[in-house]
Amino acid sequence: MASGLTKAQIMKQIEEDNVRFIRLQFTDMLGNIKNVEIPLSQLDKALDNKMMFDGSSIEGFVRIEESDMYLHPDLDTFVVFPWTSEKGKVARFICDIYNPDGTPFAGCPRYNLKRNLQKMEELGFDAFNIGTEPEFFLFKLDDSGQPSLELNDRGGYFDLAPTDLGENCRRDIVLELEEMGFEIEASHHEGAPGQHEIDFKYSDAVKHADDIQTFKLVVKTIARKHNLHATFMPKPLFGVNGSGMHVNMSLFKNGNNAFFNKDGDMQLSDVAYQFTAGIIKHATNFTAVTNPTVNSFKRLVPGYEAPCYVAWSAANRSPLVRIPYSRGLSTRIEVRSVDPSANPYMAMAVLLASGLDGVENQLTPPESVDKNIYDMDKTEREENGVKDLPATLMNALLEMQKDDTVVEALGGHLYEHFVEAKEIEWDMFRTTVHPWEREQYLTTY
Repeated sequence: MASGLTKAQIMKQIEEDNVRFIRLQFTDMLGNIKNVEIPLSQLDKALDNKMMFDGSSIEGFVRIEESDMYLHPDLDTFVVFPWTSEKGKVARFICDIYNPDGTPFAGCPRYNLKRNLQKMEELGFDAFNIGTEPEFFLFKLDDSGQPSLELNDRGGYFDLAPTDLGENCRRDIVLELEEMGFEIEASHHEGAPGQHEIDFKYSDAVKHADDIQTFKLVVKTIARKHNLHATFMPKPLFGVNGSGMHVNMSLFKNGNNAFFNKDGDMQLSDVAYQFTAGIIKHATNFTAVTNPTVNSFKRLVPGYEAPCYVAWSAANRSPLVRIPYSRGLSTRIEVRSVDPSANPYMAMAVLLASGLDGVENQLTPPESVDKNIYDMDKTEREENGVKDLPATLMNALLEMQKDDTVVEALGGHLYEHFVEAKEIEWDMFRTTVHPWEREQYLTTY
């Protein structure tokens, strides 16, 4: 993506690419991309931060009596969408949300992540680098253009065509992303039929959260052109792996990776162990944010490669936290529980706050668990200090409300509105009669 762009450079690119419309994008509390599209004639007004919208219509924003909000475009997020019409292309800015008095809006997830990064800087670190691995499924569209449950292939992990029929779609997604400035590291079929993964380069937390949102938009847009529906739903199908979004994280200080120490145990620094300890300490409490839907918890079950137990290891992939082998600048920890339905700005905020709690209080992680946790019974897990992740969204919400670190990471506005929205979601699920119930009970009773 662009970096350090000036207004003059943007105007030059707009002219060269025949851009006619501008989308001012932002993300709501639930992680959905919202946008206001304006004609090019309104660009100066937008760049002067004078574009207003009705915040009362956006989930988790404000009440109707205090609805006026302002969009402040981030010039570094300017990009032209390659797939739009040559007769007049569409470009976009990602925006922060501000109150009418010029102060940042506390309910803006992007601003809230920046607020958490300020605490990181106060502790002496320069950057929180993130690399994610968002997975998705491709389903065929039906005759009316609606998503079906028919998969477009029966491929498996790293399969090739003709087994992997999503290969052409995935390749076109990569080409579009590269044209928009993404550095793609890998693209492959995942373990379940119809499941795919495209990995792009790590970056600082705000930029990477922006990139995740852009990535989702591109994936869905290009899939549609292939008569497919792309979904980041964590568990769309029973009996196969769900979709995760593993998060690789590292702190940097004075340009150096603060997690690396060539003389440390496993060449990890005290900061790396302390950050890991913070993640382990708060894992059950931040799960409502990193796995925020009823469906998220259908993925977090044994047998499908998703972690459902709180532990860490450098040797196996069953724990929640893994330490990848790479060292030097690539030293990092990987949190494997996160799924792609999470609001990336909010997820990164709670992960960062949890890790920093470990650093600030010099916490020590428990012993690593280097055997397959799925093979342990409950007694053996307890003996190894392995806790279970929450089994439902409601349980996760109850755990979150006990944790001051996670609550503070969200801030009062986001926390209150998030809990309210998720309690409603849980109650709707709880009171709905599902097909499974009719199959089990309709003729039995």
